[in-house]
Amino acid sequence: MTPDLPFGTVIAVLGAECTGKTSLARAVAAHLAQRGLAIRLVPEYLREWCDREQRTPAAHEQAAIAAEQTRRIAGAAARGIAVADTTALMTAVYSDMLFGDASLYAEAVAAQRSYAITLLTALDLPWVPDGLQRDGPHVREPVDARVRDTLQRAAVPYAVVHGSGPQRLASAWNAMFRTSEAADRDGDPAGNPQTSASDWHWSCDKCSDPACEHRLFSDLVAGRR
Repeated sequence: MTPDLPFGTVIAVLGAECTGKTSLARAVAAHLAQRGLAIRLVPEYLREWCDREQRTPAAHEQAAIAAEQTRRIAGAAARGIAVADTTALMTAVYSDMLFGDASLYAEAVAAQRSYAITLLTALDLPWVPDGLQRDGPHVREPVDARVRDTLQRAAVPYAVVHGSGPQRLASAWNAMFRTSEAADRDGDPAGNPQTSASDWHWSCDKCSDPACEHRLFSDLVAGRR
């Protein structure tokens, strides 16, 4: 079975660095394309920027990078179903954490709310150095916590995706089915889920319910203090 994904749907993949965002976005896009859907994969513009400039961006360059990522996602959604390898929300989080600049959140959150499905990659993959990066393995947990906090404060429903390879794709597939089912129940023609994060409930060995998973994560962090 294939999730009910109307034309213009955006599937956004978020996560700290080296948590498998790109691999998951590509896998989801390929899996949907195999089912005959018009899929548009939106790569991470920051990676393109860093490869071109051979450095990481300065504080004053963050806003333009976030805006370009949002623009490219919108352009892809206008031509089919967009699968985005990151969104402006990740740029906003890094801008806040690295430079103390919280000015990018408002536009990033507004864009994120318009996306039908938000998938957050868990921290269960090993750290692998990957070119020009802004942080190391010790920063993944704070970044992950900031993303979760931002999504929950903004009441943006999301699902945490665990596992590796086929298991991770299956976790994402399960989350997309649940989101499309929620949209169908609420009669939203755009496919945007109207349920809050706390309304998502399903159980499995690697639960993808953000409220449940968030509690587990919070308890883990608290136990390390």
